Amino acid sequence: MRFDLTDLSLFRHVVEAGSITHGAERAHLALAAASTRIRNMEDALGAPLLIRARQGVTPTQAGRTLLQHARTMLEQAERLREDLGAYAGGAAGQVRVLSNTNATEFLPEALSAFLAAHPHVSVDIEERLSDEIVGLIAEGVGDIGIVAGTVDAGRLTTYPFRSDRFVLVVGRDHPLAKKAKIGFAEVLNLDFVGLDRASAIQRFLGGKAASIGRPLKLRVQMRSFDAVCRLAECNVGVGVVPASTVRRAAKTMAIKAVDLTDPWALRELTICLRDFDALPPFARQLVEHMRADLH
Repeated sequence: MRFDLTDLSLFRHVVEAGSITHGAERAHLALAAASTRIRNMEDALGAPLLIRARQGVTPTQAGRTLLQHARTMLEQAERLREDLGAYAGGAAGQVRVLSNTNATEFLPEALSAFLAAHPHVSVDIEERLSDEIVGLIAEGVGDIGIVAGTVDAGRLTTYPFRSDRFVLVVGRDHPLAKKAKIGFAEVLNLDFVGLDRASAIQRFLGGKAASIGRPLKLRVQMRSFDAVCRLAECNVGVGVVPASTVRRAAKTMAIKAVDLTDPWALRELTICLRDFDALPPFARQLVEHMRADLH
């Protein structure tokens, strides 16, 4: 039974994505090549590693055992690469960050100086819901998580990161633009402009609407908060975005932020990780940079 690091990395990506197709994309492999690798791994083991269904794949008991060892071995390989990088004329490495949607507004600013100072380091950012991030960081899926401060981080180590809030963004001539604040339930009769339904923020808002017993009327799905603001400016619909986004976008767009009165709208963002001392060197340096950059 011989599994190379490419096999182990692919298998980890497949399980975490819940799909061979999406796992192959994350591993930068063609679907046919990825499927062949997975089959060869199962043939070598003599047992299935995945349960395949129309909705995706889930690991068997053997697959869960392999996943645990794969994560450990890939982490050790990454550490080895970083430790030996210094002898090759410059350290190189990758840091995996799991972030909720709200925090992505702050990440370019937080990462720019760090990446400029570490040209051989790459940062892989994946968007997830805060409660999912806590579980994945605890399992060792990512190095650093950024979550809402209201989420129970359990035994993870946490540090404050930023404060922000969700607001309703509307066009400057929209009837709601005259309001200073409004409740989320009061606007569920309106058309919304939002991000892709699979995004963390849209799943979060959809869940909040469902808890009120109302559907979220998502009229248009965009790829960024800036695009949401642009369509809100044209009165295509209203959107829920970070207040920091509206402050920046309002310099060039005719939009206005209306505060949401719901308690969940206020977002204290928190850095979470399993063990600072056990992080790879570059991940530790990134955490130190993000903490020193607080303002």
